[in-house]
Amino acid sequence: MTYSSNLLRTLDARGYIHQATDAAALDALAVGQAVAGYIGFDATAPSLHVGSLVQIMMLRRIQQTGHKPIVLMGGGTTKVGDPSGKDESRKLLDDVAIAANIASIRRVFERFLHFGDGPTDAVMVNNADWLDTLDYIPFLRDVGRHFTINRMLAFDSVKLRLDREQPLTFLEFNYMILQAYDFAELAKRMGCRLQLGGSDQWGNIVNGIELARRMDGAELFGLTSPLITTADGAKMGKTAAGAVWLNEDALPAYDYWQFWRNTDDRDVGRFLRLFTDLPLDEIARLEALQGAEINEAKKQLADAATALCRGEDAALAAAETARRTFEEGAAGDALPRLVVPGGTITLVDALVGLGLAASKGEARRLIKGGGARVDGEKAADEGMTINVSPDPVRVSAGKKHHGLLLPG
Repeated sequence: MTYSSNLLRTLDARGYIHQATDAAALDALAVGQAVAGYIGFDATAPSLHVGSLVQIMMLRRIQQTGHKPIVLMGGGTTKVGDPSGKDESRKLLDDVAIAANIASIRRVFERFLHFGDGPTDAVMVNNADWLDTLDYIPFLRDVGRHFTINRMLAFDSVKLRLDREQPLTFLEFNYMILQAYDFAELAKRMGCRLQLGGSDQWGNIVNGIELARRMDGAELFGLTSPLITTADGAKMGKTAAGAVWLNEDALPAYDYWQFWRNTDDRDVGRFLRLFTDLPLDEIARLEALQGAEINEAKKQLADAATALCRGEDAALAAAETARRTFEEGAAGDALPRLVVPGGTITLVDALVGLGLAASKGEARRLIKGGGARVDGEKAADEGMTINVSPDPVRVSAGKKHHGLLLPG
């Protein structure tokens, strides 16, 4: 389909569109006025990870094309837990923990969006503002009557849990109703006409559109992005070392930069379109590079993605650390560091403490397999003790992950 609006042309050209409820009508609406669109994020941790970055970038594209992004934080729905893609119930958090998580997550959004009171300025709202005040019986009568158990049981998030004979609490079963109600509420409160999300949220989005139509006669729209996997089929944002967190205090900038630098050759062009603001013609040039030259494209991806999330200074420091580490064999300033009181530490503890191994068992397997190095020398002794006094010591896991031990 050929789009007329800058919004849908941009989303389409950069690979964000998987499904839309009525693309032609949404396109016409976006030509004639500034459209408010939202994405919801539950506050289950102090930081989102790279798996949420497509959604954050979609909000950025909304603002870049003259429309209004709404960040909906799930202060209410976090207390329930989205069963989509989950094999078990989430740990329930109290109000204090949820509020702290929202405050921490907001710092990342402030990197990607401009917040304010203008017609295209981003706003962050909390669905606890309306969900926490609902009366149970009126809610069942006014909202619950629009949902049938038959249809709710047909949702993938429900079917998967039931097919696997894994418990699905009544609390979680209500999540899809609450999410649908969020869309209807945002339409009334803020004139929001569009909900975006990942492809796994399609059913929930359609529920919200239908609920708003039945309750208020509103015409709303939905748009989903494709599931982002790497070329080898892995889920985006998951690595052997764990989640790739967006907040600086959850993952050092160097490790964030290195995540993008390690992108598979086959993913470079797609990731440049999705996760950077580089012009499309420049991206076309970069993804056409062959052989060793593709490394230049990977560095530009790492630089641009890190600058968006962590700032220009962090991106420059991470790139310089990488250059010094891999080209000069030195230890750059942005490497993860661990202070060693007393000046001695076992290699196993050093690998775990620097975040180069997720557990002592993993560290021992790394050493046994010949993947651990101390100041560039292969370490084969699982019981090795490192002397960190008086000079710092560089510890490596494989060829691309390094850390620095400092005397205490």
